[in-house]
Amino acid sequence: MKSPPPKQENLWLNLAFNLVAPVLILSKLSGPHTLGPKWGLVVALAFPLGYGGWDFAKRRKANFISVLGFTSVLLSGGLGLLKVGGFWFAVKDAAVPSLIGVVVLISMRAKEPLLKSLFYNETVMDVPRIEAALRGRGAETAFAAIMRRATVLVAVSFFLIGALNFMLARHVLRSPGGTPEFNAELGKLHWLSLLVIAVTSMPIMMVALWRLLNGVETLTGLTTDDIFHTGKKPAPAKEES
Repeated sequence: MKSPPPKQENLWLNLAFNLVAPVLILSKLSGPHTLGPKWGLVVALAFPLGYGGWDFAKRRKANFISVLGFTSVLLSGGLGLLKVGGFWFAVKDAAVPSLIGVVVLISMRAKEPLLKSLFYNETVMDVPRIEAALRGRGAETAFAAIMRRATVLVAVSFFLIGALNFMLARHVLRSPGGTPEFNAELGKLHWLSLLVIAVTSMPIMMVALWRLLNGVETLTGLTTDDIFHTGKKPAPAKEES
């Protein structure tokens, strides 16, 4: 019996724990009369770390990008507690997405490219049905070429994130490390970087996803409802006795 697709992550909880709570704590609760810069940073980082652990325990699913994000949070905490300047935060913010981009490119030669974890996976797509249609039409080689082009686009988007993160961190982080002002700047950097990603790199990822979906539809003859888990697929016909 085929196991059901893994549960999808709760988007609103993700945003609350990874964005809203850390930004509010760093911006509003890191002053000398509240938590202070040190404990403000520790509490702010506890939210994404705690959520990551809880989500993994609930869904029993982790991937390379999730691990890198978890590592990024730990590095932010370590750098903050060491009271280093903004330059090293800029290096960290550039290095993490750039490393993802490199791994995305390297994974093109692997049996399971990382792009499958991002877009082409059984959580949202009916992968067995798509692959059966590709085999039936002899279109597996053509689909592999589409996957390669989409992979390059996704890698480019991560490299762009790394470059923009570095420039943004150098512009925003001006105060000495370990001060309430620095924590407030760190909170500002957190939501600004997400805004920059949404405006610049996300459109590139959307183009990659659109090309992938358009290629799947063209090569397989399936409709959008056939490709995604919509819950509206017709049941197989019953055999006559």
